[in-house]
Parts: sequence; C-alpha cells; structure tokens
Amino acid sequence: MLAAIGLDEHAERVYTHLVAHGPATRAELAARCGPLPTGALELLQASGLVAPDAARRFTAAPPAVALEALLTGQRHALQEAELTASKLTEAYRSAAAGNDRAHRDLIEVVAGRAAISHRVTQLQAGAEHELLALVTGRHQVVAADETGAETAAVARGVTYRVVLERRSLDEPGAARPLFEALDRQQQVRVVENVPTKLIVADRSLALVPLTASTTDPVALVIRAPALVTVLTVLFEQTWEWAHPLGRTGPDLAVGPVPAGEPDETDRRILALLLSGATDPAVAKQLNLGLRTVQRRISRLMSLARADTRIQLGWQAHRRGWAD
Repeated sequence: MLAAIGLDEHAERVYTHLVAHGPATRAELAARCGPLPTGALELLQASGLVAPDAARRFTAAPPAVALEALLTGQRHALQEAELTASKLTEAYRSAAAGNDRAHRDLIEVVAGRAAISHRVTQLQAGAEHELLALVTGRHQVVAADETGAETAAVARGVTYRVVLERRSLDEPGAARPLFEALDRQQQVRVVENVPTKLIVADRSLALVPLTASTTDPVALVIRAPALVTVLTVLFEQTWEWAHPLGRTGPDLAVGPVPAGEPDETDRRILALLLSGATDPAVAKQLNLGLRTVQRRISRLMSLARADTRIQLGWQAHRRGWAD
C-alpha cells in the first residue's frame, strides 16, 4: 500500500509492526516479520520512518508526521512531472504544426458569401491561361461576373470553358450573360446534370463548394496537385458529355420573321433549343412571346426544309446557323 512513496513490501511490513507493537531490535523484527532483506531498516531510516535508540532498538516515527512529509514530497514531484509533461506536449504540437503547415495550406476552408466571392475573384485575377467552370442551377453565392474579374481575364487572353446544368436556363435572365460570354469567344456547353459546382484555374488551383446554403456558404480552395487533377478530369468528362451552346451576335434583334437567312434572334432560339430548352423557356429567356418563338421555329423548319425538330437541328449545324 505504501509502494507509491517508495517502500517495498518488506519495509512496509517492518514499519507497520513497529507502529502496532512498539520499539524492537533487529533480531526481534527478524523473528516477528521474517528475514529482513539487506538495507530494509536503512531504507526506513532514510525515509524518516524509523530511528534507532541507544539500546539499538528501532522506533517508528508518528505516521501523521512521517508519512505526510513523504506524501507531500511525492505530490510535489508529481506536480513537477505534470508540468514537464505539459511543456513537452506543447513542444511536440509546435513542432508538428511547423512540419504540417505546408500540408495544411494545400486545402483551405472558406466560409461566408463575401469570403467566397473574394476567392473567386482571386482565382480569375490570377489565371494566366485557362479557367474551367461547372455551374449547377442558379448562382447562389457569386453571380456571373459581378466583380468584373471575368471580363478582365478574357481581355488578357484567358480561355474560359463553362458547362451549365440545363435547369440553369430556366432562371430568368440567364440567357443574356451566356450569349455575352459567347460573344467574348468563351466556350459554353449545356448538360442535363452537373455533378458539382467547380472552378479550376490553370489546372493548379480549384474551388469547390461544400454547402448549397445561401446564408452560410462554405467552400474549399484546393492547391493539392493530385486533388486538382482529379477535379480537372471530372470537368473534362462532363465537358465531353455536354452539348455546345452556339455563339451569336451581341445584339438581340426582335424584328419580323426573316424571309431568308436566320437573324440573330433565330440563332439564339436555335442555340437554346439545341441545348434542350423548352419553347416556354426560350420565350422567357429571350423576352419573346411563346407564339412568336413557335412561329419563328416553324419558319426556320421551312427554311431548312425540315419536317421535324431533329431534322432542323441537323440542318442548323450543317448550314452553320448554330455555330
């Protein structure tokens, strides 16, 4: 029971006997407690638990005094050990943090609309060659080119390739910025479903949202080369499945149905139809009446000598109306 303060079994037995039965000589202790190991009494003396008298009898020191002194010393030693352990733990964590800092910088968590918008602007401002983007549904955090970084990047020669989810064309006003992007020589394609929102700059830096929340959005900025490569492959696979959105002129001319070649309005109608948009969606995007859209489509089918819309799509590509 007293091993915690440095007493072995034999020393504890001797001290207990002296406390219970009073002073005794070495021979008496051996007779009553069994053979004494070498140094047992000396250990008790060194611990202040027993003391010899002139008659060579050993007397136990009062436990309340002697044992409390030993316990106090033990508590102090434990406190010192705990303090040392705490310092060593802190030193270990600091060293580990220094070693892992470069690894932690490979992935950054960005929270909040303003912070994410800032990172998107940084990605576009820092791009030198190419920017890839997957867009799902409506813009929930960063609207199209709300900061002007996209226009500036295109002006300095950055190539944009964007894949839109088809349902994004149902959003009011979605078509006009798309056609403006096409007029700036950006490449846009449409696919039924996009796996995730994504931006990749120069195949070395990526941004991926973690939540779809508009009030408390969170995104990852990824610099880890292996992860950026995986995300780039995901984009390329989605790009291959997507349908090109044809480029048209900058002005949206809403005039009479042409008698000959399609005008810019017709070309935009064709581009949206070929991307999978319905007649009502086309009408809403181009701010035209549904009957006007259907009348123009009918006229285009007549111009192309097409009996079905599938034939119209084929003829539109063949004649370069939807390029």
